[in-house]
Amino acid sequence: MTSPYYYALTHTIPYVCTMKIETIAIHAGNETDKSSGAVIQPIVLSTTFERNAEGGYNSGYIYSRAANPNRTSLENVMAKLENGADAACFSSGNAAGMAVFQALSPGTHIIAPDDMYHGLRNQLKNLFAGILELDFIDVDNADVLASHIKSNTGLIWIETPSNPLLKITDIHKVVTAAKGKNIKIVCDNTFASPVCQQPLTLGADVVMHSSTKYFGGHSDLMGGVLITAEKNDWWLKIRQVQEMGGAIPSPMDCYYLTRSIKTLPYRIRGHVHNAQLLAEFLEKHPKVEQVMYPGLASHPQHKEAKSQMTGFGGVFSFTLKGGEAEARRVVNTVKLFAQATSLGGVESLIEHRASIEGPDTKTPFNLLRVSVGLEHIDDLMADLSTALG
Repeated sequence: MTSPYYYALTHTIPYVCTMKIETIAIHAGNETDKSSGAVIQPIVLSTTFERNAEGGYNSGYIYSRAANPNRTSLENVMAKLENGADAACFSSGNAAGMAVFQALSPGTHIIAPDDMYHGLRNQLKNLFAGILELDFIDVDNADVLASHIKSNTGLIWIETPSNPLLKITDIHKVVTAAKGKNIKIVCDNTFASPVCQQPLTLGADVVMHSSTKYFGGHSDLMGGVLITAEKNDWWLKIRQVQEMGGAIPSPMDCYYLTRSIKTLPYRIRGHVHNAQLLAEFLEKHPKVEQVMYPGLASHPQHKEAKSQMTGFGGVFSFTLKGGEAEARRVVNTVKLFAQATSLGGVESLIEHRASIEGPDTKTPFNLLRVSVGLEHIDDLMADLSTALG
């Protein structure tokens, strides 16, 4: 999880050095305040910034929709964590995803997973109908993928592990299929986080996160982020969508996200530890039909996951032998797990996923999705054991 790579932490350390991810998380988004000497940067709430005598801006900031010191700090640490060239932060994960789609030319063909996160899938189907051409397929199937690539294909969207079926997509395989065809690869890395997986190092062009989840980590912040491997013309268009569209996080949200990121590597280890043990526990339970977690040897793509992940994340799903009725009974019986949407917080959550995904859901109705928190594993096991009966 802590393999070294080179980073220039330009905001805090005036030289290039080999640093581990724990150090990057703490220092890449932090700058000592020059006016007061405070070791934590202040929250800059001003929407506008003073011009100099020549009409320019000494600070480099003009208007807070375009850029803000707290957002600069957040984007810097986000880019460094994913080993990227730049990052753009948004007010939500959906806003980040939409910026990618808005930066494409009308008529562009998009290939996306058949179990793509329903929020972005519905966004594409409802808001970009007649503007972009869409195919939802099994992206990890090389033959199926190759058969769907067209002359106007401009983007392949990857989500790995997927939500909520925890399917794995071999990133390198998709990159190879797109090579030489001027097709962009964007990977939703929300479930894994940069602690467990770094798609840019595997050849993806852009990484997307709902920073509401593990980056925020406490279920009290909303945000999204895109990180690019290089600053090219397409990235400039995405930046223009961010600035001109204005779907940006507030300075306060940027400040608190930057603060939360400082503990990200340690929180992720706790999530992964608990998820692995809880998944192994449920896999042996007589009332459980299947556990979907890439950290289990029984997962059909466990080897694929091991080849590109250094940890398997803190989310899994499981199906129950008693069908939908049993799934609903269990989700309404747990005490410690909160029955709620979202994931990545310190508290454990559980939900009957098919209920919220709409009529075209591909999620089995006997499936429960679990975001494993940082409570003691014994207490989590006891609560699920009691609920299962």
